[in-house]
Amino acid sequence: MRKIAFFRPDDERAAEAAEIVSELGHEPVSDPMLEVDPTGEAPRNDADYTVLTSKTGVELAAEAGWEPRGEITAIGSPTADVLRSAGYSVDHVPEEFSSTGLVTHMRDMVEGSRVEVARSDHGSPVLTDGLEDAGAYVHETVLYRLVRPPEAGKSAELAADGELGGACFTSSLTVEHFLDAADERGIRAEAVTGLNQAVVGAIGDPTAATAEANGIDVDIVPEVAEFEVLAEAVADRL
Repeated sequence: MRKIAFFRPDDERAAEAAEIVSELGHEPVSDPMLEVDPTGEAPRNDADYTVLTSKTGVELAAEAGWEPRGEITAIGSPTADVLRSAGYSVDHVPEEFSSTGLVTHMRDMVEGSRVEVARSDHGSPVLTDGLEDAGAYVHETVLYRLVRPPEAGKSAELAADGELGGACFTSSLTVEHFLDAADERGIRAEAVTGLNQAVVGAIGDPTAATAEANGIDVDIVPEVAEFEVLAEAVADRL
């Protein structure tokens, strides 16, 4: 049994991740690197298409009483499932669960249309720029900010001590916040060395690129952008 760290928000997502890692026969290390800070905004309801890029965004939109007029696009099946559970219809889900996949899926349908993109403050410009290049009138609403909890960082200490067997990064921001937490403790170099002796998995090429740019060797980028698939691949490699 090895320790596998993950960095999901401290809610049902962290609990689900811990259960998955435990069922894979390893010790879960939950070190939330993202905390949701809602802005109080809601998506506009007059768009021809609205794009939701996370379960958190859907939950906040529903809490705000959002009632869309047009079609709804979800970045992936987990977001689509939450939309349906909240009583919304889902008209589009791209084959590739990413900003690039969204642009590819919507490129031929949005010319001259109003597109609302509702997401966090760390959304990729790939999505908005790509839709604008396709001829859409794009409006972006920031539903929430993603901040690092002050207590985050125990995984960096474990990595620095050589005690981590694996790590599952689910976004570029989790990588950046991991490194910031290590910096605060004065152990960044040691933590990176410890990660490079472990099995590192990343969801999506942008997350992997952020890690690699900071000296972290990424061993696994699963084809399906879901935590369970990522954790299984890291466990298999271990």
